Amino acid sequence: MKKFLALLLSLVMVLSLAACGGDKGSDTPDTTGEPTETEEPAAKTVKVGLICIGDENDQGYTYNFIRGKEAATTALAAKGINVEWVVKYNIKEDSGCADANIELAEEGCQLIINNSYGFEPFMLQVVDDYPDIQFIACTNQGSWNDGRDNTHNAFANIYEGRYLAGVVAGMKMQEMIDKGEIAADEAVIGYVGAFSFAEVVSGFTAYYLGARSVCPSATMKVNFVGSWSDATAEGNAASSLADDGCVMISQHSDNTTPATTAQSKGVFHTGYNNDMISVAPEASLIGTRIDWSYYFEYAIEAVAKGEAFDQDWCHGMDMGAVVLTELNEDIAAPGTAEKLAEVEKALADGSLQVFDTSTFTIGGEELKNAFALDTDGDFAPDAEEAVFDGAFHESYFQSAPYFTLQIDGIEWLNSAY
Repeated sequence: MKKFLALLLSLVMVLSLAACGGDKGSDTPDTTGEPTETEEPAAKTVKVGLICIGDENDQGYTYNFIRGKEAATTALAAKGINVEWVVKYNIKEDSGCADANIELAEEGCQLIINNSYGFEPFMLQVVDDYPDIQFIACTNQGSWNDGRDNTHNAFANIYEGRYLAGVVAGMKMQEMIDKGEIAADEAVIGYVGAFSFAEVVSGFTAYYLGARSVCPSATMKVNFVGSWSDATAEGNAASSLADDGCVMISQHSDNTTPATTAQSKGVFHTGYNNDMISVAPEASLIGTRIDWSYYFEYAIEAVAKGEAFDQDWCHGMDMGAVVLTELNEDIAAPGTAEKLAEVEKALADGSLQVFDTSTFTIGGEELKNAFALDTDGDFAPDAEEAVFDGAFHESYFQSAPYFTLQIDGIEWLNSAY
């Protein structure tokens, strides 16, 4: 009987302990394998103003900014940052630009982007009244070192893309020579330029050097139209260049009329800021453009976080800020895609310098010295040696280009300042 009672008591104790263990476990629910709900942080909203010299209908310069805006908005949304854009289109490079900056500031924009070179002087008239707002002047150089904390410049190494587009053009002209369609001395490029500013000169010089790297007999004629965006003037300039014997047209201007004119004249074309194959499928070979989304994402994210960001920003193909549009394989010379890949690799690894001083002359002489920066505002560089290690180093000392030299092989038909 005692043994039975002892066994019974032991069984009761075991069951009690098991029950206690079960009660203890029930106080802390088992969540293994079950998702836990966490509150998402509230999305941050940044109000951004964008002032444009044209509109999306130009299918060129301003359209390219709109593409950058949209891509940056998507990228930032994935980071929990919403962007409220206020865009002003078709603003002229005059006091109306100052008014546009004021209006955007008064509307509560935390960041205001000016997209045209000529906007900067009018932007700078406004910035001191709004020290808590960040202002960006794209493609110019007067803001990054002006002593203010709320002014910025930004550009990209578009000369890299220009050089590559020139390679495409040069390969096409060399193919025409090899087929007997033109003589070697008829490999003439016609270039529609906006103004005789460094940004334009740097671009068409890089383009020419790219073309001549594969078509040694190539020459170039430049017609300046005195406007960033004048569709009629751009078309007329392209027409005049074609009539003057140019078999290839390119451009530093905002509209597609050089492309459509080239096609109507039976010559070839390379574009800027957009793929122009859709409007000139029998003429336009390729284009190059700046992808502004990388910079917009960087600057807006900094504002959202209350952080400082570069007062002078410049990148190129190294981070995708300069890209080529689709190659028109239907009319490009055989082997063009492979050659582009080869040249892109050389640019990336530094074995190719666009402005290699051994590849061009000025007045028959190799370039030995050239200043980079204009420190006294007279539009003549007077500081910082740009030529070293066998090349002119563009956009090394500031984002905005400073190559203004007239090299042999390029004929300026006029000028526009």
